[in-house]
Amino acid sequence: MAADGPETVAIASGQVPVCWRRSARARRISMRIDARSGHVILTLPPRARREDALALLRSHSAWVAASLARMPQAPRWHDGGEVLIDGRPHLIRHCPDARRGVWIEDDVVHVSGDAAFLVRRLSAFLREEARVRLGAALAALARQAGLRPTRLSIRDTRSRWGSCTADGAIMLCWRLVMAPPPVQHYVMAHELAHLRHMNHGPDFWMLVDRLTPHRRAAETWLRREGGALLRDMQE
Repeated sequence: MAADGPETVAIASGQVPVCWRRSARARRISMRIDARSGHVILTLPPRARREDALALLRSHSAWVAASLARMPQAPRWHDGGEVLIDGRPHLIRHCPDARRGVWIEDDVVHVSGDAAFLVRRLSAFLREEARVRLGAALAALARQAGLRPTRLSIRDTRSRWGSCTADGAIMLCWRLVMAPPPVQHYVMAHELAHLRHMNHGPDFWMLVDRLTPHRRAAETWLRREGGALLRDMQE
């Protein structure tokens, strides 16, 4: 049932984009709002009827409308717009005739090439910036704390800023490079603490607080501002 793109469905509050999913593990029809795309995700068990899922959607029309209205606006990347790097706004300047890829000068991000590829080029540039900047910061914090992650991967995740596996591998979302450094520091401390405590118990949080002074402020920032960075970028 999964489609290539969202289907527009009419409900009492207006038109909403809906993505359909079938799941062998689902025991009932469920509905959620995807934080990154702003689409309504309807997940159905293998034998569930589409009509029943639509009935669920329409019976929660007010909730859907309120949830979509609360979602932060996706960043818009275009010539003359702004992109956040380390929490600071940088002007985007399109340079169609340049042959330097993407580069930063004096808080201006220059993007060469065809304007149609500006978002793609800027995303790739920020992924590499995340690999370099976050990689160096994580290594420094790990050395300071006496912790040894086995490896670091930079990915594009839909809902998590980071993760840590039982074998010590840490993942960070590349979009974290757009957040202020104290927020980055907290997320890295959080994942490093999982190297000793693969849970969220009292000992885990005590270690997080020892590793970073930014926990409370960072959690507040992520609740208020983080959702916008997880949205799909627009031109």
